[in-house]
Amino acid sequence: MTDSFRQGDPPGDTEPREDEILDGEVVDDAAEQGDDDSINTESVNDGEEVAPDRAGATAPASAEHPDTALAAQRLDDLQRLNAEYVNYKRRVDRDRASVQERAVRDVLESVLPVLDDIQLAREHGDLTDGPFAAIADKLEASLGKFGLVRFGAVGEVFDPMHHEALMHAAWDASNPELPTDASTTTVVQVLQPGYRSGDQVLRPARVAVADPE
Repeated sequence: MTDSFRQGDPPGDTEPREDEILDGEVVDDAAEQGDDDSINTESVNDGEEVAPDRAGATAPASAEHPDTALAAQRLDDLQRLNAEYVNYKRRVDRDRASVQERAVRDVLESVLPVLDDIQLAREHGDLTDGPFAAIADKLEASLGKFGLVRFGAVGEVFDPMHHEALMHAAWDASNPELPTDASTTTVVQVLQPGYRSGDQVLRPARVAVADPE
């Protein structure tokens, strides 16, 4: 009866077998690993920062945009064209001023014979008064506005840049117009006055010169 009683023991009263314990541990480990994975997933989903990959941490340097090089080239071209235009404008202005000055000189040179006649008339006393004297004065005043200046007088030191010596005369110490302390060739007579416009000599004064004794 004892053997039959042991054979009839209910399964719940028997001790668990080793293979069942091992299987239970495997199941428990898998469950724990599953719990860890769920925790890690929740941490990522909660917004926690994840360390970047070391291999992709350094981003490649971006190449220069083609429009940047094109803009620099266009700027260089514009600056060069601007410099060329400034130089061209200066050259044109200089040439224009030179042409104007030359035109004024040509007009003044063309009226010099008329001024010579007026000067001779004055020396002979023909322009002391009257309407013609007034016209002559107005003409000379108008030409003076363009820079016309008459020069050449007795007693001036001879200057080959402003005087043209047509004759050499003897020194006349009694002439009050001659300087008493003259030490070089001096103008003793003006045969025809000279004219200049600004720094430009239109015609040198034609004179007679003498050396002091």
